[in-house]
Amino acid sequence: MDRERTAATALVMEGLKKKAATARSWILLDSSGEETILDVDKYAIMHRVQIHARDLRILDPLLSYPSTIMGRERAIVLNLEHIKAIITAEEVLLRDPFEENVVPVVEELRRRLHPLAPQIVQDEGGENLSVQHDLEIIDEDESPFEFRALEVALEAICSFLDARTTELETSAYPALDELTSKISSKNLDSVRKLKSAMSRLTARVQKVRDELEQLLDDDDDMADLYLSRKLFGPLSPLSGSAATNWGPASPTIGSRISRASRASTATIHGNDNDVEELEMLLEAYFMQIDGTLNKLTTLREYIDDTEDYINIQLDNQRNQLIQLELFLSSGTVSLSIYSLVAGIFGMNIPYSWNNNHAHVFRLVVIFFRNRVRFVFCRNHRLCSSERACWLLIVHVTYKLA
Repeated sequence: MDRERTAATALVMEGLKKKAATARSWILLDSSGEETILDVDKYAIMHRVQIHARDLRILDPLLSYPSTIMGRERAIVLNLEHIKAIITAEEVLLRDPFEENVVPVVEELRRRLHPLAPQIVQDEGGENLSVQHDLEIIDEDESPFEFRALEVALEAICSFLDARTTELETSAYPALDELTSKISSKNLDSVRKLKSAMSRLTARVQKVRDELEQLLDDDDDMADLYLSRKLFGPLSPLSGSAATNWGPASPTIGSRISRASRASTATIHGNDNDVEELEMLLEAYFMQIDGTLNKLTTLREYIDDTEDYINIQLDNQRNQLIQLELFLSSGTVSLSIYSLVAGIFGMNIPYSWNNNHAHVFRLVVIFFRNRVRFVFCRNHRLCSSERACWLLIVHVTYKLA
């Protein structure tokens, strides 16, 4: 019985794992402000937004894909770090909405995409009008729905990466200054970890920047992101004249609607090669992510300068050790001369000139003592001479260059 229960439990757990692997949590926000939590598999998502499996695979968190913004016939596939979304002309599908880093994105989408509540305006005759609400919606929603959703995603990822960069700068600069003042194993290990974190963050920022730059360099790719233009098609002369005849009598209201109408017409029904609005949107966030990358580049240069300074200090210590080694070697050579004299006079060999000439021994000892002192002092002055100092200065200058 226990074996059967264990086998049944294993089968249930395996089924839950398979279900978890196939079904993912999504949140759907449409242009009317309604939101829905969806626990569906990839086939339902593919059928709903009409994209291929290879496009949906980019949004799989278990697979490692670089940051990507792809325009398809009826959707924009967005993979920016933790922000994995599918944007259409009328709705946004955001993956894993309950994750810690995705929750602020969901809140911002609710705020940006939720329509404003209508405000009733009463005229002099007592009649209620809802014109003010319509005008506010026109002023607020001049951009297409997909651009507003894309802007939220770009703003979120740029702010997220900039915040991570600021945190890294806050911890990196004091650690580098401490390492400069005191070289220790603890400080070196701390800087090593910070440098590794900086390299990883730089790679993430570089991927987002490269994707935006690639989009800005290709007008066709930007044109593919105009989903509203594809959905509504080109503007016909009949619809244009009808829109003109629908203008209100009030000059103020008419001018505001006319301005919004021109902006909407240029965006949705404009020329297929007209990508100015999207280009301005992408350029703004490209400059922001490029500024973040410049911060990381400055931090990398500061780390490199610190490494050069530490190497100069190590070279200086190495030169001092070499100088000490030369000093000790000079002393050893000097003492070996004394040993040579003692060895010569200590041999059991008769010397004819040694008989009745005891002062010769003293003269030889005094001569070699002075000679050894001269050699030792000369080598010591050579180690600390001006030439050695100039050699050290040239070496340090070469390292700095």
